[in-house]
Amino acid sequence: MTTEALRELDGFTDFPQLDERTLATLQSGLRLAAAEDPKEAEADAGSGELFVWGESPSMMHLYEMVERVAPTRANVLLIGESGTGKEVVAQRLHQRSQRPGKPFIAINCGAIPAGLIEAELFGHERGSFTGAVRGNKGVFERAGEGTLFLDEVTEMPLEMQAKLLRVLETGRFYRVGGDTELATRCRIVAATNRHPEQAVVDGVLRADLLYRLAVFPLRLPALRERGSDIDLIADRFVEELNAEYCARKRLSADARRFLHEHAWPGNVRELKNSIHRAYILADEELDLAAVEVPSGPLLNDDDRVAVRIGTSIADMEYKLIMATLARCEGNKRQAAKILGISLKTLYNRLTDYERFARTAGQFAA
Repeated sequence: MTTEALRELDGFTDFPQLDERTLATLQSGLRLAAAEDPKEAEADAGSGELFVWGESPSMMHLYEMVERVAPTRANVLLIGESGTGKEVVAQRLHQRSQRPGKPFIAINCGAIPAGLIEAELFGHERGSFTGAVRGNKGVFERAGEGTLFLDEVTEMPLEMQAKLLRVLETGRFYRVGGDTELATRCRIVAATNRHPEQAVVDGVLRADLLYRLAVFPLRLPALRERGSDIDLIADRFVEELNAEYCARKRLSADARRFLHEHAWPGNVRELKNSIHRAYILADEELDLAAVEVPSGPLLNDDDRVAVRIGTSIADMEYKLIMATLARCEGNKRQAAKILGISLKTLYNRLTDYERFARTAGQFAA
């Protein structure tokens, strides 16, 4: 896919600016984004609305574009780093669509083993493979006329991308092991933390599938690009914790400087976890600079991970995994291959690290 083609896709989001009052209304509505059915879609880590809360120009533009495309049937591709709130935006697109009462189904394409993803997408008939003791509906059937959110779509195996493309083109599919053709009318909202054009160049995303998914591409800005939004969000997180613990803690001057000096590769999710740890350790003022932020290991110039003698095996494993993932620019499938572990194992490790990050302050205390 060429750079010109990507620019052409970006052109779909070039609309006149709305007036200030309308933008304020859209912003207020987007803050209230939440899952339609918690059984079908896990909420993003932290307070969902705060992942897309802000007043920066980039966020105001995002609010406008969401409201423009939500009532249509156009497929949407959300492009943004991990922790920017892609699922929250997908939920808002569903809520503001013409089908808010229909199901909202979310799956992570990279977390499903390659041998099971077809059955997860399209369902399977009884006896179609070992362990299939009964038939099961896939996400396309469960979504019905609602919204299907395909997170990390660039992590889907290429052979499955071809089958997905056919469904998007024809609106029809077969269950695994079935001979009855089924129809689907769900809307597709996909997401990736990779640059779509680079994913095509790298051979992990089909160009024709990208065109189908990116009828209306939306880029979610990274936290470091949002200026004073970071102060607003940080203050809101502190206010929430104060309300929960009946306290009156606040950010120190050093903490506010740190907010703008740190790159926040984990975006709003990392910010929330860092504030929570600092809050637990603070008496009155939170000092983020004094709290170790496990956003990733330091690398030497020769691509080696530096660890001190006496470092635990668990810590060494963490540093190696995060360094490899960083070198692969977030491509979990590639990182797992380099590390010699399964993709499922990598996801399990990352889930453990995120869970630890949420409670690290308790251990430190």
